[in-house]
Amino acid sequence: MQDKILEYLKSDDKAKTLIEINDYLGFTTSEELQNLQNELEKLVVSGIVHETKKQKYILMENCKSLHTGRIDMAKGGYAFLVQDNGEEDIFINKDNLNGAIEGDIVLVDLFTRNGKSEGTVLKILNRKHNTVIGEILFVDNIPTLILDDKRLDIIVNLRNNFANLVDGHKVLVELTNQLSDNVFEGTIIKIIGHKNDPDIDILTIAYKYGIALEFSKEVEEELKSIPDEVRDKDKVGRTDLTSELIFTIDGDDTKDIDDAISIKKLDDYYELGVHIADVSYYVRPNTHLYDEAMARGTSSYLADRVLPMLPHELSNGICSLNPNVERLAISCVMKIDNSGEVKDYNIFPSVIKSAKQMTYKCVNKILEENTIPDGYEKYSDTLLLMQELAHILRKRKIKKGYIEFDIPEPKIVQDENGKCIDIIKREQNEGEKLIEDFMIAANETIATHFYNMDLPFIYRVHGTPKKEKIDEFVNLLKILNIHVSTKGIDARSKDMQALLEELKDRDEAPILSSLLLRSMQKAIYSANNIGHFGLGLKNYTHFTSPIRRFPDTTVHHLIRTYLFEKKMDKETIDYYSRYLPEVAELSSEREQAAVDAEREVDDMKMAEYMEDHIGEEFEGIITTVTNFGFFVELPNLVEGLVHISTLDGYYTYVPELLALVSSDKKKMYQLGKCVKIKVVNASKDTRMIDFEVQDGDSKQKSEI
Repeated sequence: MQDKILEYLKSDDKAKTLIEINDYLGFTTSEELQNLQNELEKLVVSGIVHETKKQKYILMENCKSLHTGRIDMAKGGYAFLVQDNGEEDIFINKDNLNGAIEGDIVLVDLFTRNGKSEGTVLKILNRKHNTVIGEILFVDNIPTLILDDKRLDIIVNLRNNFANLVDGHKVLVELTNQLSDNVFEGTIIKIIGHKNDPDIDILTIAYKYGIALEFSKEVEEELKSIPDEVRDKDKVGRTDLTSELIFTIDGDDTKDIDDAISIKKLDDYYELGVHIADVSYYVRPNTHLYDEAMARGTSSYLADRVLPMLPHELSNGICSLNPNVERLAISCVMKIDNSGEVKDYNIFPSVIKSAKQMTYKCVNKILEENTIPDGYEKYSDTLLLMQELAHILRKRKIKKGYIEFDIPEPKIVQDENGKCIDIIKREQNEGEKLIEDFMIAANETIATHFYNMDLPFIYRVHGTPKKEKIDEFVNLLKILNIHVSTKGIDARSKDMQALLEELKDRDEAPILSSLLLRSMQKAIYSANNIGHFGLGLKNYTHFTSPIRRFPDTTVHHLIRTYLFEKKMDKETIDYYSRYLPEVAELSSEREQAAVDAEREVDDMKMAEYMEDHIGEEFEGIITTVTNFGFFVELPNLVEGLVHISTLDGYYTYVPELLALVSSDKKKMYQLGKCVKIKVVNASKDTRMIDFEVQDGDSKQKSEI
């Protein structure tokens, strides 16, 4: 329905009444009118459509002074509107926030003051913070809430009191009433724990982003009816693959195993089997288990803790493809030629028995070092055949326009008390790449199948970046005096691929890759297939991780409905046409929340780690330059701020050079340059790390 609404609103730039839109769509019943109102409200909240004061509807793109986006608060009480379309942030004075707080999705009207553009909040479209996290501090025997998020420039008056509440308790508070622009009433709904409790730091961040830690009593009750082993009746209608050589490859500490693989070489093609845990068999619609999985959207990985989408009885038990036990799966078996093209395939329900739970570490010894670890002797030839196919698939991916950003990610190592004791880079070696290549092949095959059937489906999409964003990046390279073949470069995935290839051997490559990635749109879930720019694919979905991602579980339900149960009647298609956009939107939101939580935990743990390294000196690379200083990234991916006030002399920010330049023009701190720094401060509580530039001979530690 939304597509038809937008089609009508695009017919001209005039605002339309509800009745005009209703008549255009040909609706005649009150139920249809109500559904239309609901869909219009969703479009308004998403910032695509604007509702005028006269209750008319017009496309937001036709309202030149109106903008929608997310409020990003600064310490001074003012804010910026961060727009999803990638346009420049809009400054909002604290007097023009009109009750909006950090994270709110708002409608802003643009105006000019003293020759500069500013915004004023007209309407809060979606309040992010219905709950807040804080620490209890008793003042005159009255509990006061000290908010964890200092960007939330608000006061919360607590309406209730817990008899066992003490100083230092971390609490979850629901905002129940807004008394003024920055004063709220709140009710304590949970005592998370005391600030000195182990893991309270991570748990607090999880609650902040709405990541549930416990499962409901209703879910626990439903688990009692789910078996802990595959029964004979569960195998009915399934292909028995238990005699096939199938195994899994995962990290050393993985317990929720979604995917298993198999391979055969037959004449002039490869037969690749990707066998995915059939979560949809156990997690059925109209159950508490299904509803809670949908609400969570994804498992969250915070430092070394996993907060699962599904209870451990499923995620580590009956759904996990553990070795030497029968498990239910949905198999995608593909015939792939020597150029990496899938020439034929079959999608079917199966029963498998994984022969071995392999680890990346051991597999990489075979694929990279030609060393066979104990217990892998009879699998080495199969793994080498898989590597052969993986290289073919990767070559095809690159030909299609696959962009490999190769941005390093940190892995937090903690001791038994939850204290960060090390930070290491996650490895992406041959085994990891092999699994990625096989999963992409299966995901593309599944997506292409249902796209060709023209059925409602859920896709993983990645939009084409705006040409001006790519031009800005190319101009940045020129500023940094980095010469690459930019003639004729456009917003095409192959152009981005070629650009990164030219940059890959430079010291600044990780920074430049990150900056290029920021210039692109985010990958999201959608019922509307616009293709996947980053992979260079026309059709792509997420099918391979149903234990950890709800969209994958949904794809499994669609496979079961359409292919196995042959339900493709009008009622089924109409249902999924309405339902899937909601799943896609919620899944994208929960994915972003999990990513934000993971980043905040990483920042906190990095600051905690650096608390033990204050006074030490290291070398790093300048990753960001601002008018108040620059950020330096160390080899272990820790990033800290060198404030402009700590520099020797007077410096000016020169945006044309992406640098701070001294008044005598003899010194310049520019993006991508290596500097020696000393750690002068680090605070786990504020997530901040402060550096100062050091002159003279380097005293860099060999490792950190």
